[in-house]
Amino acid sequence: MNTPHPDPSHQTSQRDLRNRSAEIMDGLERGEEDAVTRNGHHIGDLVPIRRRRRAVSRAEFTAVSRGMPWLDDRKYREDMDRHVNDEFYDPYDRAYGRGAVTENEE
Repeated sequence: MNTPHPDPSHQTSQRDLRNRSAEIMDGLERGEEDAVTRNGHHIGDLVPIRRRRRAVSRAEFTAVSRGMPWLDDRKYREDMDRHVNDEFYDPYDRAYGRGAVTENEE
């Protein structure tokens, strides 16, 4: 696997990582990336994580929704009725599945 060579201006040695950890972490919070080196060899990268948004604005939701296909709820219900058996079935009552029990024996 080929790894890109780190930018020399953003290299951090193992010793610097230990001695200047607060400063390096502050840089990560600002979006800076650092290549970590040990004995002059690139051993890893420190990259900031991407924060996920917790909510979508109403305007964004509306814009995305415009591109969605229209759903005909009546046709959807007809398809569900045609393809899904809604009869009650108790998967834990195995005797009924074998036909070993009749309704009169209950």
